[in-house]
Amino acid sequence: MSEESPLLPPNPSGVIFEGKDIYDRFSASKRRAILAVVSFCGLLPLFVGGSFTPSIPQVARDLNSDGPTISLAVSLSICAASLGGLAGGAYSTLCKDHLYTDGRRPVYLYCLPLSCIGSAGVAMADSVPRLMFWRFLQAFGAAPGSSVGAGVIGDIFRLEERGQAMGIFFAAIILGPALAPPIGGVMAHYASWRSMQAALGIAAFVAFVLMFLWFPETIHPGTRQMDKIRREVAEGRIRFNWTHYFVNPLRPLALLKNPSLFAISLVGFTVLLTDFVLFIPIAYTFGVHYNITNEALIGACFLPSGIGSIIGAPLAGRISDKILVRLREQRGGVWYPEDRLRVTVFAAAILVPVTVLGSGLLTQFMGGALSLTLNLICLFFNGAGIDTVLGPSAAYVVDIMPSRSAEAMAAANGFRAMLLAAAISGIIPLIDMIGVAAASFLVAVVAWLGSGLLWCMIRYGSQMRAWGGASDI
Repeated sequence: MSEESPLLPPNPSGVIFEGKDIYDRFSASKRRAILAVVSFCGLLPLFVGGSFTPSIPQVARDLNSDGPTISLAVSLSICAASLGGLAGGAYSTLCKDHLYTDGRRPVYLYCLPLSCIGSAGVAMADSVPRLMFWRFLQAFGAAPGSSVGAGVIGDIFRLEERGQAMGIFFAAIILGPALAPPIGGVMAHYASWRSMQAALGIAAFVAFVLMFLWFPETIHPGTRQMDKIRREVAEGRIRFNWTHYFVNPLRPLALLKNPSLFAISLVGFTVLLTDFVLFIPIAYTFGVHYNITNEALIGACFLPSGIGSIIGAPLAGRISDKILVRLREQRGGVWYPEDRLRVTVFAAAILVPVTVLGSGLLTQFMGGALSLTLNLICLFFNGAGIDTVLGPSAAYVVDIMPSRSAEAMAAANGFRAMLLAAAISGIIPLIDMIGVAAASFLVAVVAWLGSGLLWCMIRYGSQMRAWGGASDI
């Protein structure tokens, strides 16, 4: 791979559909509607996680437990989400050398009922072990909404449209962190934490109905291998057996041997860790320091971060598209996927680490209304910074592996979630041991290391992809 040669043809899949470019098979309005539906499904896993956090003290009282124990349900749900995303990505992939691919739509139809059943189970749980079991099922079923949704966007949007579409997708699903905590807090305070879980079950059922009645298969025609198997079975050329449906859910993790995918996954972990160190213990940091005991008010503290995310994600996606197009024109049609990441550098190096450090210092050493106001401003810019990094990063993953986009997103999200699940379990004990300011400083250092890795990707991306040999381009 030379730096003088183009890295992607106009139609990466090489598929022509009814005499037209593959990206023209759906009208612009149809593509927008598909984007809206997959964004709704992508919203579910974040609501599953975000609506639970403000109610942790109430859940602990209801189940005769304690905060650190119940907070393990958050780690468990993240672990389940990583496995669900990996399984969904593996079954929906476009991978041409495997014979068990069956498209995007079936993954939604199989997984959303699991989330519906899991939500009902959580709502009726009467012990910690049952809560953990149903939380696992709930999160597992909702998880493919993120990885498969990104794959759908890669199916229907061209390269120069993909960053903005991915930004809209992330802005929509990031409504979860913005709205889920206050909604979950309000329902916990004025009704019960169980009511929120029942509502999540209803939302999963509505998403299932939408997918079943309206959602089309977006996988590129001619690349779905299960169709080939069915034709060969009908012709008597092969015998069908159950192994055609079996997929190792951990198989997408093999894509992490690509240094670029591995590195962007680590960058995502470093920025998201700042989010979790702020919000997982919020009832025991903000709540105690500012004397906030109302679950609805604790949930409202999440709003600035969510608003920042809603602003940051689509703005960064649009800017990344413009940067990519401008630099491609300057090079005479040659483009590099890492151009898209240039928009993320300031957020990764300044916004994310500085705001988490500032919040920790304010929470430990300054009190009163001014401290709370400044803290909420930190949360706003932290949310904006996180999604300024995550949106273009997701588009970058689709850019470098367009024919395996769902698998690649599942691998990146799954690996990141596994690291987060391990880290989250230690957040509250770490804060108890060294204090919120010191814990925030350690996480800020991790974020700065992530920004350094991001700079290395922009500087040496071509060499990293050539070394990995797993990219599609």
